[in-house]
Amino acid sequence: MSEETNTPVAEAPVKTAPQESKDSAIVRTVGVVVDEKDYAPAEIADMRAMYEKTLNTLKQGEIIEGTIVHMNKDYVTIDIGFKSEGIVDTSEFTNASELGVGSVVEVFLESVENKDGNVILSRKRADFVRIWERIQKAYDTDEILQGRCIRRIKGGIVMDLMGVDAFLPGSQIDIRPVRDFDAYLGRTLDVRVVKINQPAENIVVSRKAIIEEQIAGQRKAILDSLEKGQILEGIVKAIADFGVFIDLGGVDGLVHITDLSWGRVNHPTEIVKLDQTVNVVVLDFDEEKRRISLGMKQLQPHPWENIDQKYPSGTQVRGKVVSLADYGAFIEIEKGIEGLIHISEMSWTQHIKHPSQVVSMGQMVDAVILNLDVEDKKISLGMKQLEPDPWSNLIAKYPVGSQHTGTVRNLTNFGVFVELEPGVDGLVHISDLSWTKKIRHPGELVKKADKIDVVILGVDTDQRRISLGHKQVQDNPWDNFESLFAVGTDSEGKIVRLIEKGVIVELPAGVDGFVPSSQLATKQVKNIPENFKEGDTLPLRVIEFDKENKKIVLSVVEYFKDKDTENLEAYLASHGLLNAADAENTEIKPDELNFDEL
Repeated sequence: MSEETNTPVAEAPVKTAPQESKDSAIVRTVGVVVDEKDYAPAEIADMRAMYEKTLNTLKQGEIIEGTIVHMNKDYVTIDIGFKSEGIVDTSEFTNASELGVGSVVEVFLESVENKDGNVILSRKRADFVRIWERIQKAYDTDEILQGRCIRRIKGGIVMDLMGVDAFLPGSQIDIRPVRDFDAYLGRTLDVRVVKINQPAENIVVSRKAIIEEQIAGQRKAILDSLEKGQILEGIVKAIADFGVFIDLGGVDGLVHITDLSWGRVNHPTEIVKLDQTVNVVVLDFDEEKRRISLGMKQLQPHPWENIDQKYPSGTQVRGKVVSLADYGAFIEIEKGIEGLIHISEMSWTQHIKHPSQVVSMGQMVDAVILNLDVEDKKISLGMKQLEPDPWSNLIAKYPVGSQHTGTVRNLTNFGVFVELEPGVDGLVHISDLSWTKKIRHPGELVKKADKIDVVILGVDTDQRRISLGHKQVQDNPWDNFESLFAVGTDSEGKIVRLIEKGVIVELPAGVDGFVPSSQLATKQVKNIPENFKEGDTLPLRVIEFDKENKKIVLSVVEYFKDKDTENLEAYLASHGLLNAADAENTEIKPDELNFDEL
C-alpha cells in the first residue's frame, strides 16, 4: 500500500489472495481491509461503493500501467488499480536496479483473475508487445533497423532485433552471394523488415534491399556511361561452366569462357577465383536486355603477333598435350598458341592408329616446328624429327634377299605383320606364307607372338614399307613337283577342306591339290558333305599340273578308268554312292576353275 495513507503493508505478500464477496465478513474498502462487525450495514455499503469507483475497467491482453508497491530480489508487487495487486518475477525487469516502490511500470495483463483470484501480469510480455509494435511500424514505413547476428542456421542467420529473433536469409545478406556466413556472426547490420507473420511471431529481414537502394544511382551511372572498349574494374561474383559473372558495382556482366584467356581454358576456375578483383573490357552491351559482354584476354597482346619471328620452321619447342583427336595431338606451346602433331609425324617406324599410343593428356613433350600458317593460325609440329630417320639406313641393314627372324605382331585377312626390331615392321602377304598350302587366313599357319623366319622381298623408303616372305626361306618345291605330279600320275590324297566346287586334298609331299566335284565319282555328287568328310583318303590321278600358278588338279574318275569294276564299286559304296540314281553328269572342266580362289 501507499506510504501516504499510512496503511500497513504485509512484509511478505503472498500470491494467493483471500476470496471476497458481498457476504464475506471481511471487506476491502479503498485499499483497507475492515471487519463488518465494526460497522453498520449502511456504512459498509457506502464504503463498498466508494471502493468499486476506484477500480479500473481492465481487459485481458492489454498493456497497462501499474505502481510498484513492493519489491525484493525475487518478485515485484504492482498495483494496477484493481481489487488485487499482481506479482511479477524481478528477473522480467531488465532495469530492476533502477526501480523502487512507487515506480510506474508497464505490464501485460495476461489474466484478470486466475483460479486463486490473482491478477496475472507479465513485464516480459509487455516489452515484447512494445517491441513488436515498433517492428510493425518499421515494416509499415520501410524504416531501417539495426540487428546483431547471433547464430547461424540452415539457409541464413538469426539476428537479435531489438530483443527478439529475426531471420536474415543468406540470399538477403548482400547483393553478391555470401559463401562464409560465420564471418557475419557478432556483427551489427542495418536491415529492413520485409516480412512479418504475427501469429507465428516470425520476422524476416533483408540487408540486400538496403544495399540495392544505395547503389541504384551507381548502377544507373554505370549503364549510362557504358561503351565498347571501356575498361572497368569488377569483382568475380559467380563462376559457371560457360563463364564468369563480374560485379561492376551493382551491375553484372559476363566474361564468356572463350574470352578469359588466349589459351585453352577447360574451366573458368583455372583463371579466376570467387571475390577476386579483375580488370575487364566491355565487348558489347544490349541496352534492351541490359546484358553486358566483357572480356579479359583482350587486355593482353594477341599471342600470334610476330609469331613467325618467334617460331620459325625448324625451331624445337616444348609444350603440354591439351587435346587428343583420332588424327593427332594438340600441343600448347604457350597460352593461346597451339600446334598439331599428326599421327604420321609421331614415329618413323611405328604404325600409329591413335595418338594415345604415344602421348597422354597433360604430358609435356618436345617437338619441332614443321610449318607455320599465320593467316589461318595453324602450326604443324613433328616428334619423329627429333631423332634420326631409321629408314635412311634401313636398306643397308635389311638388304633384299637377306633372311631374318621376327615376331608376329598382328594378323589380318591379307597377311601377317612381323616386327624385325622395335619400331620396324614388315608385311608377309598371305600368298607368301607357304609354297604348298592354300591358306584362307594367316591364323591357320601362325599366331601372335610366334617367332618366324622371313626373307626381305622389298623395301620402299618413300612409302616406308618392307615386304617380307616366309615361304622364301625354303627352296621352291614346285620344280620337284613337276616330275612328282606329272599329268597321269596316280597318288593318294587326304581331304583337308570341303568347298562348294569340290574338295581340297593334301598330297604325299604336303602340297595341296584340287578335286572338282565332277571328278569325285562317276555319278553326279549333289551334296558333297553328305558323302565325303575331312580326313577321307581318296585314290587320285593328276589331270592338270600348272607350275606357274602352282595348281594341281586331280580326278577319282580318271583313276578308276583302268581299274577293275569291283574297286570302283567298293569306292562308291564307301561313300554312299553305289545306289545313287543316274543323273546327267554336269562336268566341270579343270581349265574353267580358278584354283587360287579355292
